[in-house]
Order: sequence, then structure tokens, then C-alpha cells
Amino acid sequence: MMEYADRHADAAGRGIDALLKRRLLVSTGLTCVFLAVELAGGYIFNSLALMADAAHNFMDALALFLSWFALYVSEMPPTEKRTFGLHRVEVFVSFINSLLVFFIAILIFYESYGRLFSPEPVNGAGTFIVAAIGLVINLIVAMWLMRYTKGDLNIKSAFLHMIGDAAACVGVIIAAVIIYYTGWYLADPLISVLIGLIIVFGAYGIMKDSSHILLEGVPKGIDLGRVAADIKAVEGVMGMHSFHIWSICHNVYALSAHIDIEPMQRRRMAEIFTAINDRLADAHHIFYTTLQAECSGCENGDMLRRLTHKERGHLH
Repeated sequence: MMEYADRHADAAGRGIDALLKRRLLVSTGLTCVFLAVELAGGYIFNSLALMADAAHNFMDALALFLSWFALYVSEMPPTEKRTFGLHRVEVFVSFINSLLVFFIAILIFYESYGRLFSPEPVNGAGTFIVAAIGLVINLIVAMWLMRYTKGDLNIKSAFLHMIGDAAACVGVIIAAVIIYYTGWYLADPLISVLIGLIIVFGAYGIMKDSSHILLEGVPKGIDLGRVAADIKAVEGVMGMHSFHIWSICHNVYALSAHIDIEPMQRRRMAEIFTAINDRLADAHHIFYTTLQAECSGCENGDMLRRLTHKERGHLH
């Protein structure tokens, strides 16, 4: 019965993943289509705010695509040349595109600066219609993703992107209404600057998180001291050395450590390692571990061991 239940659960999980991947692809397509509509609408109606929101939509489309890509590459097996698979591609693409978005924001600020001192006529009604369509699309995509946000940080990030763009659409709608009823065209560049600031803030967050992963930093939300304390709390563990935690991609964490086991408990080594792995998975979402029972050359208390560069063939 247990084996049947496990197979049934696995099948259900694959079904959920397949549905989520379809929703992410459809959401990416919808966002890209609306991005093109916003660019065309911004040009036709002379709305810089629509152009700026199109740039923000570019970030959303990227976030949705990367969420789908993360699910896709997670199913790809490792190879002899890439033993971790292609998970890091997601992080690398995030970093490169955050740089691109920074340049887009600079162009928005430059154009907004000119319009603040020399406002240009904007079609408020047309801008309102395009922004309202965008608001509906963003809310639909956000509702599609909401049920998956609790167990997946990657999907939660994409969901927050869509909520942020929905808020930006509301800003464009407000500017369009002001322009339509008052003719105060300064509302367009002012909203554009606000959206540009949102873009910069979002791009900075992506760049910061991506570079942290690429530099093998401790995963965001992981308390190194708490993880160490949980390992040491396992019966039979005296201490630990050469302790490392890093991210393979945004939501896949790995850990390696040398575990000092009490001499009288070494016959229980497999049991102790199983207990450690269970704690790491349940409490810290760490599923990929490399644990070594003996530590040759480690000094007592050297939990964070300094890495040294050594030539090939150098054994000490």
C-alpha cells in the first residue's frame, strides 16, 4: 500500500508540474504579446508611461520564462562535464538581464527628464484602455500562480513580479485619467519616473541575489549558525569542520561538512548521517549534502575552513 501511495503521489506531483509549466508558458506568451501592445500603444498615443511599463513587463516576461526554465532544467540529468546539470544557467541569465534592464531604466529617466521641462501631448483615453488591458492580464496571471507560491520560492518571485506590474498599470491608469480630464501632461513623465524607479529597484534585487549565488554565498534565508547547531544537536556528533552551504540555483541548496563523531558512536555513522540529512531537509530545505566523518588536516574549531590554492600533485 505504501509503495502504491508513493507512486500515486509522484504521479500527482508530475501532473501538477506539467500544469504549472503550461501556465508559465501561456503566461509568458500573454505577457510578451501585451509587451508588444504596450510598445505600440506608447508610440501611437505618445505615452512614455506605457513605454516604461513595457520595460517593466519585459522583466515580468523574463521572470516567468526563468520560472518555467527552472522547472525544465530540473528534469535534465547531469553530465560528465556538468555534474550539477544546467541549473546555474537560470542564475546567469538573471544576472545578465538585470544589467540590461538597468540600461532600459536609464533611457526612461533620460526621456522623462526631457518631458518634464517640455511636456508632450498624450492620448489619455488610448493610454487608459491599454493600461486597463494590462491590469487584467497581470491579475489573471497572478491568480494562476497564486496556488503554487507557498512551496516554491521561484514561483513566488514570478508572482510578486506580476503583482508589481499590476500596481504599475494602476499608476498608468491614474496618469491617463488625469491627462484625459485635466490635460496635465506632466503626469505622464512623472509616472514614468516612478515606474523607472520600480524597475531599478527590482533589477538591483535580481542582480544582488544572482551575484550572491554565483559567488557561492550562503542562501538567502539560511541561518548558518542555526544549521550548525541543528547538526551538532544530533546524538553522537561532537563538532564539525570545513562547513559550506551554497545555492546551485535560486531554490536548490547544497551543503558539505566534515562531521566529528564520538569514538564510541562511529558504529552508528550511517544512522547519524541519516538523522542529519533528515533535519537539514525538514528544517532548512537542504536536500543535497556531502558529509565526511573523518577530517584529515582540520584543526579543532575550524568550522569555516580557509580554502587554499595548491598546485597539482601537491599533497600537503
